[in-house]
Amino acid sequence: MIWQDLQRIRAESPLILNITNYVVMNTTANALLATGASPVMAHAIEEMVEMTAHAKVLVINIGTLSGPWIASMLEAGREARRRGIAIVLDPVGCGATRFRTHTAQTLIDEIHPTIIRGNASEIKALIRAGAGGRGVDSLHTPDEAGEDARALARAAHCVVTVSGAVDLIVDGEREARVANGDPLMSRVTGMGCTASALTGAFAAVNASAFDAATRAMTLMGVAGEIAAERAAGPGSFQMHFLDVLHGIGEADFAQRVKPQAH
Repeated sequence: MIWQDLQRIRAESPLILNITNYVVMNTTANALLATGASPVMAHAIEEMVEMTAHAKVLVINIGTLSGPWIASMLEAGREARRRGIAIVLDPVGCGATRFRTHTAQTLIDEIHPTIIRGNASEIKALIRAGAGGRGVDSLHTPDEAGEDARALARAAHCVVTVSGAVDLIVDGEREARVANGDPLMSRVTGMGCTASALTGAFAAVNASAFDAATRAMTLMGVAGEIAAERAAGPGSFQMHFLDVLHGIGEADFAQRVKPQAH
């Protein structure tokens, strides 16, 4: 159950190592803290092996790529694999440029992520060349990426989360849909990256990558709904979203979680 997982995150405060982008470092760190996890943001290759050794989960986000960062991602990913640490990959902007697409595919081939979370266009681009979105924005819906998500999950032996108005989570055999959320979430930068970071937090306390991915997206959706009801716009939404992550309770899930199709 999502409530039990959230209680474990709050009780254990698992360390989540994020190699993420400049745009969202503060946003995702605060979201992890508000949820109860302990974030660390690092990207220097000189400390990747040591830092990974301390982490419960590694989250890799390719939003602001550079050659040295890619080397660090590979170094940390290999160490995480060696230690049996779950890896969450966010292929931000995959398909927008050959560089991004090649980097994401290399990471999948080299470090074998446990969970891949992206928008529909990013997921499609990992399977179909030239299918990417406009920059980091998706031009497709999760349902339009459904077959590609299933193919990617089977090929990469991982869980794939496709974010959208209704999130799709697949692992090659099972699938779930999460219908919670609010349109205001798409007007705030870093919400997808936050979903990846929170996926890492749930993967730290749940051995089932499929359940961890599904429950992270449920938390995102429910918290987004509550925050949007309190907000006047995108600016105040960010503030309320963090407050909701911090204070959300079991009754909020009981009242708001929409039926999920498996």
